[in-house]
Amino acid sequence: INLSFDEWNVWFHSNASDAKLEPWTVAPPQLEDIYTLEDALLVGCMLISLLKHADRVKVACLAQLVNVIAPIMTETGGSAWAQTIYYPYQHASQYGRGTVLTPVITSDKYDGRKFTDVPYLESVAVMQEESDSISLFAVNRSESEGLSLTLNLTDFKGYQPDEHIVMTGTDPKARNTADHSRRVVPHTKAVGRADDGVIDIELPALSWNVIRLKKND
Repeated sequence: INLSFDEWNVWFHSNASDAKLEPWTVAPPQLEDIYTLEDALLVGCMLISLLKHADRVKVACLAQLVNVIAPIMTETGGSAWAQTIYYPYQHASQYGRGTVLTPVITSDKYDGRKFTDVPYLESVAVMQEESDSISLFAVNRSESEGLSLTLNLTDFKGYQPDEHIVMTGTDPKARNTADHSRRVVPHTKAVGRADDGVIDIELPALSWNVIRLKKND
């Protein structure tokens, strides 16, 4: 039995402001959550979870795309900008197509208010055979410590790191707005080469990462 996971997203920021709306207002700015860096990391973890269950989850629709609990915001007669959650969704759409590979992960863990033994590292990989590439999606949940990720590529002869896309910041509440639309955006970090199929890559604290591997000709 296959599953459709419909209308998923983070949603809670707009509750207080929506409670203040006058009844029967025409086209009010309703459910317009303004997302933070930590929301983007949660969306990244959601995407990783959905990919890990791609053998059964065949359709997984983000709730809305513009303004209403959405990755894209607009203003009437004004500007449009990408929210923080836009970027993990964009990367999964671009690079998360192919055959899902579930990595074997060893990670330090922590205890939260409701759950124990939560790994700092959340990750999944997708192989695109037609382009001889692999995309590794990874979230470092730690609020203060970078994470040294050791990749063992010995089963993937000829593959080398090609690109490391990372989105991070020191303020988990940082958000993009109309006036500051580039406050939380991804950038590309330098990445070395695998030595005998093994490479160490640093994942900053509170970060969403896409590590692109390509097979050398």
